[in-house]
Amino acid sequence: MPCYICLQQQEQLLGDYSIVPLRYEDRFLIMKWRNEQIYHLRQARPLTEEDQQRYFDNVVSKLYDNPKPDQILFSYLENGVCIGYGGLVHINWIDKNAEISFIMDTRLEKEHFAKHWSNYLTMLKKVAFEDLGLHKIYTYAFDLRPHLYTTLETNGFTREATLKEHCMFNGVFKAVVIHSIWNSNV
Repeated sequence: MPCYICLQQQEQLLGDYSIVPLRYEDRFLIMKWRNEQIYHLRQARPLTEEDQQRYFDNVVSKLYDNPKPDQILFSYLENGVCIGYGGLVHINWIDKNAEISFIMDTRLEKEHFAKHWSNYLTMLKKVAFEDLGLHKIYTYAFDLRPHLYTTLETNGFTREATLKEHCMFNGVFKAVVIHSIWNSNV
């Protein structure tokens, strides 16, 4: 398993669930989910296997040995099997904040969305606040999945801003909604 030199704790556990540094073996599952869920991602077109391989070879592989990477990505596992991925992206080490990224196996979205987001956020908050000492983490979400907001708010996040008509979706301008949580120990 690869390790991030910027983290003291490489794995976070929550019952049968864990997050571990992004595993190479999960790359094509992740590509599949990203392509299935492209509608809510900042992804211009479906990814190819070549795109995904290039991303892992040229971007992900360089994250582990960087003391201050711009992103820290994890495989989200249930009993060792990858069922999602995400991490802290657009990390601002000076201002101590980062955006949250997460997607799960598309088949789990309908019935287990809140459960997996909650599990993931619980573990990611430990990484962000206890291990990295960040001050704030936030989501930047196209206003397409209102059920996400309920889950975020249940997990202690506050709706911080709404950027009206900020992105184009199927020819219609949509808002971007930002939810944040602050580290109470900083």
